Amino acid sequence: MSEESTRDQDDILTMLRRKRAELLEAGANPYGGRFETTHHTSDITEHAEEMMDEKVTVAGRIMSMRSHGKTCFFDVQDRAGRIQIYARRDDLGPEQYALVTGSDVGDIVGVAGRVFRTRRGEISIALGGFSLLTKTLRPMPEKWHGLRDVDLRYRQRYLDLIVNPPVRDTFVLRSRIIAEVRRFLDDRGFLEVETPIMQPIAGGGAARPFVTHHNVLDMSLYLRIALELYLKRLMVGGLERVYEIGRNFRNEGISTKHNPEFTMLELYQAYGDYTDMMELTEQLVATVAQEVLGSTVITCDDEKIDLAPPWPRIKLYDAIADRTGIDAHTIQDDDDARAVAEKLGMSVSKPPTVASVMDKLIEMVEDEIVSPVFLYDYPVVISPLAKRKEDEPHLTYRFEAFACGRELANAFSELNDPVDQLHRFQQQQAERARGDDEAHPMDEEFILALEHGMPPTGGMGLGIDRLVMLLTGANSIRDVILFPLMRPRSQ
Repeated sequence: MSEESTRDQDDILTMLRRKRAELLEAGANPYGGRFETTHHTSDITEHAEEMMDEKVTVAGRIMSMRSHGKTCFFDVQDRAGRIQIYARRDDLGPEQYALVTGSDVGDIVGVAGRVFRTRRGEISIALGGFSLLTKTLRPMPEKWHGLRDVDLRYRQRYLDLIVNPPVRDTFVLRSRIIAEVRRFLDDRGFLEVETPIMQPIAGGGAARPFVTHHNVLDMSLYLRIALELYLKRLMVGGLERVYEIGRNFRNEGISTKHNPEFTMLELYQAYGDYTDMMELTEQLVATVAQEVLGSTVITCDDEKIDLAPPWPRIKLYDAIADRTGIDAHTIQDDDDARAVAEKLGMSVSKPPTVASVMDKLIEMVEDEIVSPVFLYDYPVVISPLAKRKEDEPHLTYRFEAFACGRELANAFSELNDPVDQLHRFQQQQAERARGDDEAHPMDEEFILALEHGMPPTGGMGLGIDRLVMLLTGANSIRDVILFPLMRPRSQ
């Protein structure tokens, strides 16, 4: 910001604070109380013809002000939209009219008046009563230019919501999407539950956790990286169909696809398998799209795609071979993995193990996917919680769903053999000893639960933020999270 701009900003701040002081000195309250409204702005603009001359009250924020001597126009915006207010000094009297014209863009006000149409045909309210409800002490972004600054939009989301209606629409749609997800599952007999956010072991996924400490118990705790292991305990307990929509936390990088704090849906269905989860996933996504958008056809990078079932099912190793020319069956040990990484010029953040190279190969396939597809039959080495295939024991009954270049869902026929699960955890400990700090930790309490018997189960996790991105056309996860993690201003 230039020195001149800074000086102008300081002058505006001084002026706004002076107005607040003057109101207080005059015995007026610049922070009013309850104000009863009869309508939202959209109720009036959408049903104007039948509401002509009807008396209404609305409340909202002044978004523009145009004064013409003894008359003025200003726009009031509430959560539903915006409407023009027409004020005349002769109707209001000098004192009320002075309060109106002395208001500023950004003030929150209540207005009462009669619905009419101006000579130019614009639906408006002829002002009959005016209440100042909140005096702003900060100017709105100049012509909204400030809200083109991406950092400012995310850091001061409240301004983004005020001046960018499409942003508000996105978060209204997000709420509807989550409600429809719940309705879909509730209608199919799933029970919504809640499980611990602070956990003694960060299990159920491959990620670096956030660590905290409980002072009274003198023990380390982890913010959960997944919902999985506690939900599976409920399968042991006989609840049969459960789901949770909750926050997960992963101490890892930030990108257009990743935020350290994110929302997941996980669900588990007793006596099912990963084929049931495929059908449920595609039905859920298509149903939610139809309910909130009115269609299963959406746009991804200017390309129309259809979310209606059935989605194509492709073996993971076939997709890798088509994309890279690599036969993933030949990656038997770390030497094989290192050779593949060198051949493809891979940049891997971890040592080139079988697990890290397989993850990278999947990313390469993922980037090319536009229309929704299931990739299935994943290797055991990157699927420590999934059941082995009976005819190919180096693979598991696991799939991931992809669309628009992003992973959307991950599902298994869940491993319910406690002996095999213990062996898998032990193998993961060996990976941790070799430097993979995201390998799954040992969880003896979970093994204890499995030893009591978990029925054959299908389980699925779906990223709520990713689903909202898909259905709103957002290119960054930050556009669908109200308050994404940001560096401090000083940095």
